[in-house]
Amino acid sequence: MKLQLTRPIAFIDLETTGITISTDRIVEIAIVKILPDGTRQVKRKLINPQMPIPSGSSEIHGITDEMVKDAPRANPGATELTQIMELCDLGGYNSNRFDIPMLLEEFLRVGIEFSVDGRKLVDVQKIFHMMEQRTLSAAYKFYCQKTLEDAHSAEADATATWEVLEAQVERYPQIGETVDSIVKFTGEDDIVDFARRFVKEKGVEIFNFGKHDFLLGDDVQVDWLMKRRID
Repeated sequence: MKLQLTRPIAFIDLETTGITISTDRIVEIAIVKILPDGTRQVKRKLINPQMPIPSGSSEIHGITDEMVKDAPRANPGATELTQIMELCDLGGYNSNRFDIPMLLEEFLRVGIEFSVDGRKLVDVQKIFHMMEQRTLSAAYKFYCQKTLEDAHSAEADATATWEVLEAQVERYPQIGETVDSIVKFTGEDDIVDFARRFVKEKGVEIFNFGKHDFLLGDDVQVDWLMKRRID
């Protein structure tokens, strides 16, 4: 084993009803725990999210309402999951932005204490993005098989971006062929603010602070927000 470990690391992957951490739910969790001697332990569980799984999500991960209707809810399995991750560092793909926050939110919701304090958090996607080119030139080469001449010329970059999108529409039929379908696919069809402090839930703007999400019109909670900003 190339990876040198001084303590176990648990690689986490979640399948969920959607991508909004404060309101969506976990439908499957897999934990692959690697011990310092290279031994591997695997834990996988289906979870009843207690809400319908959108068809779009089912199309991505293949998990349907029928598959989870008899699965345990999050609460009974949470303690078991925390035990397998005890004294572990944590790893995943985009895990620092999604899987770990989603898991912490689920634990908080069911009253299970789990802290990442003192743990190392290894996000493999971050390494990928740092080590491999993620530039427009690289995307142009990948999707269009052409070299971007005059890179960083505004007109050349804008034209290349259009050609990349054309190639993506052809390559990925699941994103659709309209602007509406594309922004819906990317989850950016109803942006309230680009810092993601606010989101829309069923057409209503709410603060997106995990357990503190609430309606903008709630004066008491707005007072809480102002105090938070002052502090």
